[in-house]
Amino acid sequence: MKDYSEKRDFHRMQVESAIEITDSKGQTFNGTCRDLSATGMQLFVSNPVAIGEELTTVLHPSSDQFPPLETICEVIRCEPEGDGFLLGTNISEVTR
Repeated sequence: MKDYSEKRDFHRMQVESAIEITDSKGQTFNGTCRDLSATGMQLFVSNPVAIGEELTTVLHPSSDQFPPLETICEVIRCEPEGDGFLLGTNISEVTR
């Protein structure tokens, strides 16, 4: 049984990496991926994004030895944070 302090099925990896995001209208903007797990990501962006919005993301690696991580995800949370917004997303598909 899992300890009460960690109920997640997948651990989150803390990252601070630039991420390219495209919304369902085809608008592309940049953000920062703050953490990543097997099922979701936490993203920091400049403008709010509607809950339920489907996003396509491209997370470029810091090394050319690895391909970029490309996903389709759904926004499940959007909260103000400092001078931007923190998005909680569920990854529905890893496309690359």
